[in-house]
Amino acid sequence: MQSAKQIPIRKDKLNRKYSTPGNPYNIALGFGLERIFLHLKSLGCNAGVTFFLFESRGKKEDKDLELEFRRLCSRNVTGHQLPFDIILADKRCNSAGLQLVDLIARPIGRKILKPDQPNRAYDIVETKFRRNPEGHVNGWGLKVFP
Repeated sequence: MQSAKQIPIRKDKLNRKYSTPGNPYNIALGFGLERIFLHLKSLGCNAGVTFFLFESRGKKEDKDLELEFRRLCSRNVTGHQLPFDIILADKRCNSAGLQLVDLIARPIGRKILKPDQPNRAYDIVETKFRRNPEGHVNGWGLKVFP
């Protein structure tokens, strides 16, 4: 199965480009939720609720994340209420899905920050990215902002 979207935020460029940049994690969350919604819609998944599992990081951080998640589901560029819900899991639950995300995210970040450095893990992960009809991943399976 193709991964819906990988969205690295270049914090170094974000801070240089915008005088008051938004929270990079919230920006990535917004892009991700919108892209996943559009991807599911393109597959004909028009009913039901999709659950997103996040690793709990602390009471305040969890509250902030849930608030931003729900805000993005109600107000976003798609013009739709996103049919998503959030689950916060304690790190001790040792979720295989969260471990997999950690294994995938690091090679992507390394590739973005050091594109000339050999990165075998990224080369493997990149084969799973969503692609446009010409086979390109940029803007389809990989979005780098800014």
